[in-house]
Amino acid sequence: MASRAGPRAAGTDGSDFQHRERVASHYQMSVALKSEIRKLNIVHVLIWLLVAAQVTVSLLSLVSYKVVASPYQWEYPYLLSIAPTVFSFSALPRNNISYLVVSMIGSGLFCVAPLIYGTMEMFPVAQQLYRHGKSYRFIFGFSAVTVMYLVIVIAVQVHAWQIYYSKKLLDQWFTSTQDKKKK
Repeated sequence: MASRAGPRAAGTDGSDFQHRERVASHYQMSVALKSEIRKLNIVHVLIWLLVAAQVTVSLLSLVSYKVVASPYQWEYPYLLSIAPTVFSFSALPRNNISYLVVSMIGSGLFCVAPLIYGTMEMFPVAQQLYRHGKSYRFIFGFSAVTVMYLVIVIAVQVHAWQIYYSKKLLDQWFTSTQDKKKK
């Protein structure tokens, strides 16, 4: 064995590393995908906290409705989107396929569907803002429809990447289980 301070082992020039064992590629891919999904889950939790804060502040009348607008109807079902994220977080440590599948289906139902509905619900208000320059709902001085459309654009991207990476991770898990069954 060579040490950092000492000479290289006798009889080798350092090019004999090909025989060493390597981590299988599907394990490397699994770790990378899990990391990406965790990052996206954290971003989703932050978006969820923002929406939950707006709904809570509005419902409890903690500040004037002129400062924080009342929530749109799509925001209430979107609050259920925390459930798929919990399933996703719990699926990752033990490679639980069923939890990850539930997370993917739940993301479609509780995350993406309310966002699509929200886009349609807010479209007439956005159209009025664009045509006439008038807005009647505000969030800290900004047009509520503009702020919520920005939230929707970011959330759609986060959820699309979550579903995409979860599908790729499922494929990796299935190939590793199929390889084990063949042996």
